[in-house]
Amino acid sequence: MDMEIAAGDVLALVGNNGSGKSTLLRILVGLTEPTSGTVSVRPRHIGYVPDRFTAHDRVSAISYLTHMGRIRGLSGSAARARGGRLLDRLSLVGGRHAPLRTLSKGNAQKVALAQALLVEPDLLVLDEPWSGLDASAHGVLAEFIDELAARGGAVVFTDHREAITETHATGAYAITDGRVTRRSGQHGSGASAPVVELVLTAPANGVLPAEVDWYGLDGVTDAARRGESIVLRVARDHSDAVLLTALQHRWSVDGVARAADTRESRGSRRAAL
Repeated sequence: MDMEIAAGDVLALVGNNGSGKSTLLRILVGLTEPTSGTVSVRPRHIGYVPDRFTAHDRVSAISYLTHMGRIRGLSGSAARARGGRLLDRLSLVGGRHAPLRTLSKGNAQKVALAQALLVEPDLLVLDEPWSGLDASAHGVLAEFIDELAARGGAVVFTDHREAITETHATGAYAITDGRVTRRSGQHGSGASAPVVELVLTAPANGVLPAEVDWYGLDGVTDAARRGESIVLRVARDHSDAVLLTALQHRWSVDGVARAADTRESRGSRRAAL
């Protein structure tokens, strides 16, 4: 395999289950040594979110982050302040003092993300980072990725959903039969598929809609909260199916419109920074 990561890259690593994606990520961060070959110029500050984050400790989320920050060279007060800001931004349910063992999978994932960002990384490595996150945290994670790339850091992530890869990556590598190859045509080499924006809200009758894993639906490329509403970006070919799912889960449709290309808007935001 031959894989190169440059400053500002946001790279997706794709492949079937068991193909070696997680192993390659562990090699990137230095937790696993390759049986042959070398990793050159590994940056000093690396943030890593594993595919499984064990959160069975009695310690609180903020105490855990303070401890991890001190291990990485921050003072106790700086680590606590930085960890608190990250948890607030990710909207940790239960607050920063919630014991780790009480957290749901999605909220434990928020703590995992926060620990990876305690010291601003030059390389951020994410193994299925969107798994279990709520819609608002999906958007915050996308912001973290954009901000890191804008200041010259690099991001490598895995996700099994094509919509995630298409939305967030500037390039992609595929693992097939033990070989890593650069995928051509990632982001902008051709015309993008039409995208519609769906605005969903709670019905006026006061019935609460059910939670939906929006990113688990075919065609959904982005999901974010806007006040009490959920705003989805969906490939037009899948919009009818997504609308049907929303209605079945008691969401009301507040609006449907043609959306601008996400990649263009992200590129403009990054250039502005």
